[in-house]
Amino acid sequence: MRTVLVTGPGGAGRTTVAAATALASARDGRRTLLVSADAVPALPAGAAPAEAAERLDCVRVDSAAHFRAELLDIQERASGVLDLLGANRLDGEELTELPGSAQLAVLHTLRRVTEGDWAGRYDVLVVDLPPLTEALALLALPGQLRRYLRRLLPRERQAARALRPVLAQLAGVPMPAQWLYEAATRKDAELASVQALFEDEATTVRLVAEPGPAAAEALRTARTGLALHGLRVDALVATRVLPRHSSDPWFADLAALQEKTLDHWQQEWEPATPVRETPHLGHEPRTADDLAVLARTCAPDERTPGHAGDPWWTENSDDGVISWCLPLPGAVKQDLKLVRRGDELLLTAGPFHRIVGLESALRRCTVSGAALTDGVLRVRFTPDPALWPRTR
Repeated sequence: MRTVLVTGPGGAGRTTVAAATALASARDGRRTLLVSADAVPALPAGAAPAEAAERLDCVRVDSAAHFRAELLDIQERASGVLDLLGANRLDGEELTELPGSAQLAVLHTLRRVTEGDWAGRYDVLVVDLPPLTEALALLALPGQLRRYLRRLLPRERQAARALRPVLAQLAGVPMPAQWLYEAATRKDAELASVQALFEDEATTVRLVAEPGPAAAEALRTARTGLALHGLRVDALVATRVLPRHSSDPWFADLAALQEKTLDHWQQEWEPATPVRETPHLGHEPRTADDLAVLARTCAPDERTPGHAGDPWWTENSDDGVISWCLPLPGAVKQDLKLVRRGDELLLTAGPFHRIVGLESALRRCTVSGAALTDGVLRVRFTPDPALWPRTR
């Protein structure tokens, strides 16, 4: 399944571009699903796939409903412990969603597409993500949550599962460990399916921005964050592009400023990432015809350039030093931080963070330095004589 993740600076029109991308895909003959947390003009909104056009379905993420359902489910599973503590049950009507629930609701919806009741029904999935910073945090969330679960509830501790009924009889109360580990296992599997979707070779990110100096800085930062997580950008869509050569001096100045920005983007992003332009309609898109106009330049690439997979590669030097290399276009040296902790490398690039596990060979090395050269971070590892096999 081809997946296009659409994001961009707030107010740039990413929801409209996501809808136009989905419409263009459907018109090319592919069964397409659009997932969005926001209302899409001229398209139906519902928690289940609703037909918006021929071969195009639309789903709107309901984070409040998802939050209530999840909390009530946890409350039911922990009923024994809650009754022991004398806790009062919460009713669904009194629950108000908490910060962070929207991201979890999006992940839940995507899992339904990958392995749930909607799996196998679509050729193309278009996801309207939040603005850039929130979107990058969302894309990293499945891996982070799975790491937390493994640290807090290690699988090897489930070996004592057979003793829990005995302990429950001795204590006279239900033991929560059973349902807790089962819930952790279930959540890990759900998160793994979404993480696999983000890491699939047929998944790309589509950036949306209105040409201008503010957007240029946001895109430069986002480019580093996307590279840090190995995400590929299939297109940069410039929105609300004004006609060139206007007779009105005021519009001509605005168009000239946009054109200057577009020239800079083309030099910075192309040819690896094409820069596409959608015209300014003179009003906010409101109808299916408006989306059809924008869809002319928003069709997903027939190729599937996809996720870069694991973006790291290694280089070996004659003195035995191994360099672990990661492309980080747009990164600034003073914004980079590296910390080695056990078998993991904690990497920070500006506002973005990633924790990666070291390969088996690198675990037997010590970090001897790092350098950022031509947009590539090289972390040097020197074999540890105490751990590296000796040769005669």
